[in-house]
Amino acid sequence: MSLGRRAWLRQNLFNSWWSSVVTVALGALLLWATVRIGAWAISEARWGVVTANLRLFLVGLYPADQVWRVWLGLTGLSVLGGVAAAVYRGGAVRTLAFWLAASQVLLAGLAAVSELGLVAALALLLNVGATWAAWAAARRLPIAGRALAAAWLVYLVLALILLAGVGGPLPVVGTNVWGGLLLTFLLAVAGIILSFPIGVLLALGRRSDLPAVRVFSTAFIEVVRGVPLVTILFMAAIMLPLFLPGEIRVEHVIRATAGITLFSAAYVAENVRGGLQAIPSGQYEAAHAIGLNAVQTNLHIILPQALRSVIPANVGLFISLLKDTTLVTIGAGLLEILGIGRAVLAQPEWFGAQMEVYLFIAAVFFVLSYTLSQASYRLEAALGVGKR
Repeated sequence: MSLGRRAWLRQNLFNSWWSSVVTVALGALLLWATVRIGAWAISEARWGVVTANLRLFLVGLYPADQVWRVWLGLTGLSVLGGVAAAVYRGGAVRTLAFWLAASQVLLAGLAAVSELGLVAALALLLNVGATWAAWAAARRLPIAGRALAAAWLVYLVLALILLAGVGGPLPVVGTNVWGGLLLTFLLAVAGIILSFPIGVLLALGRRSDLPAVRVFSTAFIEVVRGVPLVTILFMAAIMLPLFLPGEIRVEHVIRATAGITLFSAAYVAENVRGGLQAIPSGQYEAAHAIGLNAVQTNLHIILPQALRSVIPANVGLFISLLKDTTLVTIGAGLLEILGIGRAVLAQPEWFGAQMEVYLFIAAVFFVLSYTLSQASYRLEAALGVGKR
């Protein structure tokens, strides 16, 4: 141990007899808990509940003979993630690409010992190779950021078509059988992508000089923020069809996505409004002095500064949104990963395996949330958030 570490330990953990006693006691307690948990996890826990139901946890009731679509969509995500890590050389994108690859390595290990088998494990490992290959190739090719952004938009549309099917060689797979981590991921991504621009528009509308726009934006934000998400999901699932013609049928996944998007947009709007209020009036005056109109002022001067200052708040909101997707089981009757966990525990052979199931689900959410959090820290550091 270096002298610096010894000095740090002496200053922070052993700077007095009382501090030393507390440090030793907490260290002993932590060691005891680690040994007990490790012994339970190795010799007593029934992890077979995870491996035997891994396909359910990952894709829900998606047809087994069509699961290759999910792997193909994941391959596209891996390739674009590798390209993005090469084009945007900042730490945030690299962090996302790294955790994408690492999560697939973990899933490959689980798949190898589950009913999915070695073929699924090999497919996941090939995706990791695709991430690296795309990163290596993109470093040597001139790829513009706008072209990559367009590629992401095209990919999202194609991925949804691939998962849903269009008939013929791609049989239609109803959204009622989508579930597990696949549904959780889709709801979270759709909610984040759709709620952000809506929230920005609502924040701008709340500051608009047009009374109708200002009143509508303010009323929407306050009403939605005053209602629990589960209530909005109930209304989207049960009340919305009552206001539509009988021949129009909206899928449950679309209803849940709409409810999550509108709920999140209201909170994004409040975050962005705080960022807009932090911009000094001199910025507006300077923009007007050089001849910029209101749209140009907001687009080129105000919004970049406001959005930069609210990155931590918005990322925290998106992490909360990711975890709030578990409410769709209650509000919309969809089986995302937590709903699948409850269904698995209802199987007679897995009675009493609650600890194993919920620990696995907690680990999945921790990895996803930690990835978003670390990417946010890297992005804040790159943009100098909190610094002048």
